[in-house]
Amino acid sequence: MKTYLAPVNEIEKKWYVVDAKDKILGRLATEIASRLRGKHKPTFSPFIDNGDFIIVTNADKVQLTGKKWDDKKYYRHTGYMGGIKETTAKDLLVKHPTDLVTNAVKGMLPKNKIGRAQLKKLKVYAGADHPHKAQQPEALEI
Repeated sequence: MKTYLAPVNEIEKKWYVVDAKDKILGRLATEIASRLRGKHKPTFSPFIDNGDFIIVTNADKVQLTGKKWDDKKYYRHTGYMGGIKETTAKDLLVKHPTDLVTNAVKGMLPKNKIGRAQLKKLKVYAGADHPHKAQQPEALEI
């Protein structure tokens, strides 16, 4: 028996909107990453991008457990010698509130071309409004 592979032009991609208010970051990110990859569909294949589009609202109201607001560090490099920079989760929430959710989901996706394509289907907004009303997204409860 052969494995069924859905043709790329027959894959149906839906739009979902998720409210991140008072949700734990890691638990939210695992569900979003799974939906972006398409693992909830019976036609899942690891080498085909058949996941859905996810819109995350209220990303500035996401929660972390324990002392992670002060202890969790995010690193980046400027490209110069000794140019490593670090920020805490609390500082990142103040400067770039959408990056908390984006970084958490990015770490759970594959590190290759298909993972980068799946990350582009994630739209994160700090407030309750989003510009994707024309796609008629369904509410997804996590």
